[in-house]
Amino acid sequence: MSNPKLKVLAKHLVIVTGTVAFIASAGAAVTFGSQALANRAADTPAPQPASVVPASVLPITFERAYTTQRRFLGQIEPATEAFLSFELGGQLAELLVGEGDSVAQGDIVARLDTSLLQAERQRLLASQDALRAQLTFAEGRLARAMELHADGFASQETLDQSRATFHELTSRISEIDAALLTLEINVEKSELRAPFAGRVGAQSVEEIETLTAGQTVLNLIETSTPRVRVGLPLHLSADDFDTVSIAVNGAAYPATLDQLRPDVDPGTRTRTALFTLQGDANFVFGQSATLLLETTVPTSGAWVGLDALQQGSGSIWTVLVVEDDIARTAAVEVLYLDDDRAFVRGSFTDGAQMIRSGAHRVVPGQHVRILTDEG
Repeated sequence: MSNPKLKVLAKHLVIVTGTVAFIASAGAAVTFGSQALANRAADTPAPQPASVVPASVLPITFERAYTTQRRFLGQIEPATEAFLSFELGGQLAELLVGEGDSVAQGDIVARLDTSLLQAERQRLLASQDALRAQLTFAEGRLARAMELHADGFASQETLDQSRATFHELTSRISEIDAALLTLEINVEKSELRAPFAGRVGAQSVEEIETLTAGQTVLNLIETSTPRVRVGLPLHLSADDFDTVSIAVNGAAYPATLDQLRPDVDPGTRTRTALFTLQGDANFVFGQSATLLLETTVPTSGAWVGLDALQQGSGSIWTVLVVEDDIARTAAVEVLYLDDDRAFVRGSFTDGAQMIRSGAHRVVPGQHVRILTDEG
């Protein structure tokens, strides 16, 4: 092996022989592994065919319209609320009611001190008595002057003077009568009376305070006919409120439209409506209330449960209907959503059998078994 060429050939032969042996062993391993996988697959049982899925269906019934319920937030307020005050100033002698008290129409709720008015009344009565005594004397004097003038023993001037004195005293007595009438009116106005039946709200003064004319003593709230003030969109008219109800604390009460003002609120750009609230509940004034307005929309469609709706591609919604015991997809357009159902129209026919529950367990094209009442 001294020949260099022979050494090179021997080296190449060794390399080739090793490569062939490695490839042969790798091929044997692949063949053995494939056979093992084939044997394992043969031992695995074949999958069962898809079973028929039971489903509960509901016939789709077309309707020509649906009713929507719109909600508008409002506030309960009394039909009448008055801030009571005295027309005259003076010291408050009595405050006969307290906050929250119920009063009837005409009840006295407060009084002013009238001692000065009573003293003035006594002075006027005394002046009136004095004038009446003078009038009696003047009346007799006038009668004598008329007799003397008729007999020629009294001048015309004397007669005229007697007549003038008589008329002056008569006028002064009439003046005192008017003053006494004014005083009686002021005494009457010193009693503050309830203009209507209701309950006392806020009380603004205390006893023994000196009040000015027009100063608020208390406010009186009528409780028999509460109203609800609501701001409404401009496109609504009085004809839209034939049947309405108002929800307060989760309970609905019937209501009637009292007034729909013709002007627009510049802040909210709405029209103010006033509704008379009916019911025997103890409503709290200032409490929030919700106007429930039902509107009928004429269009063809059907009601489906929200559980039956499935999200399709994009913004499309679908429901599953059963045709020849096979579930098929029907695309729908949602027109209105209620609490637990939707009014839709779509690619289904009137009376089609819709899967109403368990639609998530069914895929389009799958065989289904329609459940009956007996199961």
